[in-house]
Amino acid sequence: MNIYTHGPSSGQPPKSLVILLHGYGSNGEDLISLAPYWDRDVPDAVFVSPDAPFGCEIGFGYQWFSLQSWAPLAMLSAAERTAGLLNTFIDEQMQAYNIPASKVAFVGFSQGTMMSLFVAPRRKEPIAGVLGFSGALLGGEGLIGQQSISRTKVHLVHGEMDPVVPVGAWLHATETLRQAGFDVSGHTTPGLAHSIDEKGIHEGGEFLKRILT
Repeated sequence: MNIYTHGPSSGQPPKSLVILLHGYGSNGEDLISLAPYWDRDVPDAVFVSPDAPFGCEIGFGYQWFSLQSWAPLAMLSAAERTAGLLNTFIDEQMQAYNIPASKVAFVGFSQGTMMSLFVAPRRKEPIAGVLGFSGALLGGEGLIGQQSISRTKVHLVHGEMDPVVPVGAWLHATETLRQAGFDVSGHTTPGLAHSIDEKGIHEGGEFLKRILT
């Protein structure tokens, strides 16, 4: 697994850890390109962006799980199978940088957001928060009414013209997480397709600053 890192821009040992999880068919190098935009917001953070563990079925890039079926139950079971590998990676990075869960944030795009929103509530200790772009919530109904889950702050951003993960996924994730007791913020962007725009980057930086500093 290739791992791409950035920071801390302060030049000091990191006080917080931001783990970036890329989308289907991409790689860690793609998402680490967001880190320089957030240097000023979280100068004491180290950004870590791994390649997903599986080669992509489309012939290039990496995937967190197969998208041969977009059926919700199929994606949920696939995410469950990958969660153990991702949790091991997260634990290793926290240990390597000596960062507590309260100073860890996940940033996801598309399938990376799906993994972030699946893993974060099911970890033993709550992390600082999840920043998710253009993603969806898998198995979210199972969080409602549960006492033992780790509730964290969540900020979700989605393009209203997304042809890959329709904007209805944003509404579903936001409403379901709120019903489950999560602090959820975010917005949808008119005209935006399956991508991240300047407003999303700016708000993402403000969110990371709020939860990590």
